[in-house]
Amino acid sequence: MHQPLVAISTDVRQFDNYTWHAAPQQYLEAAITGAGVFPLLVPSFGDRLDFDELLSSVDGVMVTGSKSNVHPSLYGGDACEANGPYDPARDATTLPLIRRAIERGVPLLAICRGIQELNVALGGTLGTEIQEREGSLDHRAPVSDKQDERFAIHQTISIKPGSCLAGVFGAGDIKVNSLHRQAIDRLGSKLQIEAVASDGTVEAVSVRDSRAFAVGVQWHPEYWVKSDSNSVKIFRAFGDAVRLHAAAKAGARAAAE
Repeated sequence: MHQPLVAISTDVRQFDNYTWHAAPQQYLEAAITGAGVFPLLVPSFGDRLDFDELLSSVDGVMVTGSKSNVHPSLYGGDACEANGPYDPARDATTLPLIRRAIERGVPLLAICRGIQELNVALGGTLGTEIQEREGSLDHRAPVSDKQDERFAIHQTISIKPGSCLAGVFGAGDIKVNSLHRQAIDRLGSKLQIEAVASDGTVEAVSVRDSRAFAVGVQWHPEYWVKSDSNSVKIFRAFGDAVRLHAAAKAGARAAAE
């Protein structure tokens, strides 16, 4: 089966006396299994990379979750140690890549940290330690040494009628997992809300009037893509958009020959 290329964001980590540019395997597995695409890791070298050349070569972009947070200096927040850890090299790569992908109409799926990067890239802000806000749920992962328990599906969110995700899941409530302590505060320009939790926390957004699929989700569908129907639906929708983009590019090349 043809697997169109999808650019995948990377974190910069230090271990074994080396600097690594890496992505968790669960996102790569979901890209292959759920979306049917070929995941291509993009090193986090910021403006040293030619994003237009990259986006001419791939048919989608996936921005993964991470333990690091977007640096608050990028949205006027408090850059204290408590709001970290940070990964400025990733920020310098993903934010311009997101903006350019949207401009060029390349399909985009942004997960957890990814939805926060999407929001900041389009001028929005983030709220930190949201579990401390009055009336807020605790959206952090359950305390456990077992990953299946940390990523357990337990939170109800409401999909907005008529939204992009209503076409994926149907309108109404679905259950997802929740492992975050930050969330969208002021919505970025061009974004619209797709889903919210019962306390009003933004759980999904899309790019308004986008030329292609461009969605961010705050939960982690990649973890259960092999066993949860809703988790696989978002990846299938993304994969379908990627293949549509690839077919359109192939058609344009054929017409030019």
